[in-house]
Amino acid sequence: MAETGILDFLSALLCVQTCLQCIMGRLDGKVIVLSAAAQGIGRAAAIAFAKEGAHVTATDINSEKLKELDSYPSIKTKVVDVTKRDQVEALAKELDHVDVLFNVAGFVHHGTILDCDEKDWDFTMSVNVRSMYLMIKAFLPKMLARKTGNIINMASVASSIKGVPQRCVYSTSKAAVIGLTKSVAADFIEQGIRCNCICPGTVDTPSLRDRIQARPDPEQALKDFLARQKTGRMCTAEEVAHLCVYLASDESAYVTGTEHIIDGGWRL
Repeated sequence: MAETGILDFLSALLCVQTCLQCIMGRLDGKVIVLSAAAQGIGRAAAIAFAKEGAHVTATDINSEKLKELDSYPSIKTKVVDVTKRDQVEALAKELDHVDVLFNVAGFVHHGTILDCDEKDWDFTMSVNVRSMYLMIKAFLPKMLARKTGNIINMASVASSIKGVPQRCVYSTSKAAVIGLTKSVAADFIEQGIRCNCICPGTVDTPSLRDRIQARPDPEQALKDFLARQKTGRMCTAEEVAHLCVYLASDESAYVTGTEHIIDGGWRL
């Protein structure tokens, strides 16, 4: 009888543990800051983080779209231009600490190097690389003070991973993001900081749809995008958000300095 009682107790304890795991989110209590949260991958990630129990500060320059996230109690929205140092530093000062910094802001330029003017080059590098430099430099000291921190950067398969036609400056900037990620990971690994990047393929976002509509023949442009997807479809922002949650969680505690590819095999 005693043995049966112990087994029953252990079984009940296991049930309680399982129930608690169901109730608790994978990101419970974590403070997360991210950029470009008004739409696309940033928006999907902000919502996914919030649903997993995180306290999210979602930033963007699009104030109207950003307001749509105000309906989520654990998401605080703030209009911030992450290419402006004063705005980034002001944001960092507002927060006591940050567990996860997710740099999403980006711009896709279409064309070869011959189609890329200096202003196009400078703008792309400012949005895609300099913004991450500013954000990391502003928030990393807070992480170092607590001897723990998690940085996630948005890169792309169109980078040092794969040469893609008509993506010269974009691919160059995303290759720089991969380099930045590895450098930060290597420099601060012994201080409790980890840094990874996400490398999507073609993701069906409002930004992509806008770029397709801007082409001379939008219908053909869409067909061209789909034709290069070996899975027969594009990735969704929500699918990328699942990877974001993993990298933001303690489940990935032993992962740093790595490119995480989610492209449906496009690079193959």
